[in-house]
Amino acid sequence: MWRVSIAVVSLVFATGQAQTVVRTGDPYKRGYKDTDFPRVQKLADGVYSYEQLRSAGTEKFTTVSLFVVTTAGVLVADGQGSVAETQRMVDEIAKVTPRPITHVVIGSDHGDHTAGNKAFPAGAKYYVHPTSQAILKIPDAELVPDRTAIRIGQTDIEIRFLGRAHTGGDLAVYLPKEKILFMSEIYLNRIFPAMRSAYPSEWVGAIEKAQAMDVNIYVPGHGFVESPAILKEELETFRQAILQVIAEAKRLRAAGLDANAAAAQAKFGDLETWSLRQSQGATAISRVYLELDGKLK
Repeated sequence: MWRVSIAVVSLVFATGQAQTVVRTGDPYKRGYKDTDFPRVQKLADGVYSYEQLRSAGTEKFTTVSLFVVTTAGVLVADGQGSVAETQRMVDEIAKVTPRPITHVVIGSDHGDHTAGNKAFPAGAKYYVHPTSQAILKIPDAELVPDRTAIRIGQTDIEIRFLGRAHTGGDLAVYLPKEKILFMSEIYLNRIFPAMRSAYPSEWVGAIEKAQAMDVNIYVPGHGFVESPAILKEELETFRQAILQVIAEAKRLRAAGLDANAAAAQAKFGDLETWSLRQSQGATAISRVYLELDGKLK
């Protein structure tokens, strides 16, 4: 079993040295057990990723949150998929710092990132994109239609909308001093592009905006948090994966197949081995067809 302590992971992130890892989103192929989670990694002073397993049918993969410890409280980007799991994260954060959770950013409005939000303190301030707010209806939330900068204690944090991607209201959290970008579901590390509410071509554009930023560590919303070098490589791999799905849908559509027939015949090359390919492949083809037909909202 391959496992590292927070201290070792901190050294890897500080040096930027490559890790020897299996490039997969499957925890078991990496040698992990269920009891190895949740996994907390220190990315920089006061900045931590939080990975917890979730199930999708017979498969398991990680949902990733970020938390930032400041002198005036804690910011959390994305919760987990249930009240119990989000409470577990809250408890893990309390092991790192006694400071309260004061700010919550909704990176993705999907339930696996928001269903547990009741576990956050009642007084926490929420930041959400208007599109996601129309779905979630969080009382007194601050809307972030484009970009906002906040300062918590001595820590500068930017919340950015990079464009429609996995959802219509994806938000990313950027730490300019630490050069860390939490991308939520804009970035799925070795997880097949899940597109039930996606904007496929715009998703590619959102990733390209992130790649143009001054970032050392790109943090995904699903999949494993690796060394900075690997995370950067895998972000480009994921961008290419979306392009590959789009290209396959275009090929099948040009051959005269409807979306159902195309989904049955689609071949995704290396992506065939990615987590969630079986459950998400047909949905992705159908979503690209909708985009090509001009039927997305």
